[in-house]
Amino acid sequence: MRCDLCGKDAVTFLKYNGSHLCGLHFMEFFERRVKKEIRKEVSLYKGDTVAVAVSGGKDSMVTLSIMHSLFDGRNGIRLVCISIDEGIAGYRPPSLDIVRKYCSDNGIEYHERAFTELSGLTMDSIAPLSRENSPCTYCGVFRRKLMNDEARRVGAKYLATGHNLDDVAQSVMMNFVRGDVERLARLGPHTNIRPGLIPRFYPLRMIPEKESLLYAIVAGIPFWDGECPYWTEALRNEYRDTVDTLEDRSPGTKYSIVSSYDKIKPLLKQNAGPREDRFCVCGEPCNGRRCKACEYEEELSEKLRN
Repeated sequence: MRCDLCGKDAVTFLKYNGSHLCGLHFMEFFERRVKKEIRKEVSLYKGDTVAVAVSGGKDSMVTLSIMHSLFDGRNGIRLVCISIDEGIAGYRPPSLDIVRKYCSDNGIEYHERAFTELSGLTMDSIAPLSRENSPCTYCGVFRRKLMNDEARRVGAKYLATGHNLDDVAQSVMMNFVRGDVERLARLGPHTNIRPGLIPRFYPLRMIPEKESLLYAIVAGIPFWDGECPYWTEALRNEYRDTVDTLEDRSPGTKYSIVSSYDKIKPLLKQNAGPREDRFCVCGEPCNGRRCKACEYEEELSEKLRN
């Protein structure tokens, strides 16, 4: 199998556009799309701070690497890496070691927060208490709170995450099937800046997960490929299987799902109507009297005491 552009050995065949690409041309094709997505989603100027949420997995490490190549201080934009330690023994420590070393080697400002800040909770202590909710429900809520709080503390204008095309397509399908129009309208990238919430954006939004993995390997970007011990309980897995099956049968389905969502998103936001700006006692923006993280923290702390 030869590269269509140079005749060298190809490292991949992209079914959705019929291209065979060597390592160099694949990386160029990958980076060109990521840069286009960044320009589309955000506007950064000299003096701005942009944070990157990094777990140590392939997607977040690729995002950090590309963001570092674009915003390394020479253009007056401060880049900050933020990691969250959820407290999962044997899984999170090795990945954070990779992130710390990468940031140290490349001169990237590194910040770390931990679930233990929330009444001493860890995912290993939370998981056995999960009943009607899966462990992932609590993990997502707590991680988002700490990430947003730290991004706010460092003065970030935007927060980049490693969500890829697969992630976004799955989220669209999940919320559509549940009929959750309000949540559909709130999916990132965030264009309306809500007080207290650092708008998130997704540089890998139009990049399939398999291509993110291949880029990390070809570019020599270190990443942790361990598997979270609690992932099997996530409802998202069912939607992942469904979307992957559709993609196998009809290459380009994931792009179609996200592109269709982009077309109807303005109508969804219009239907959702304006929001009242509310804040929890912890300082996080919320929809009710308290944020979900504080509700869960109180609930879990009570269970642990009993």
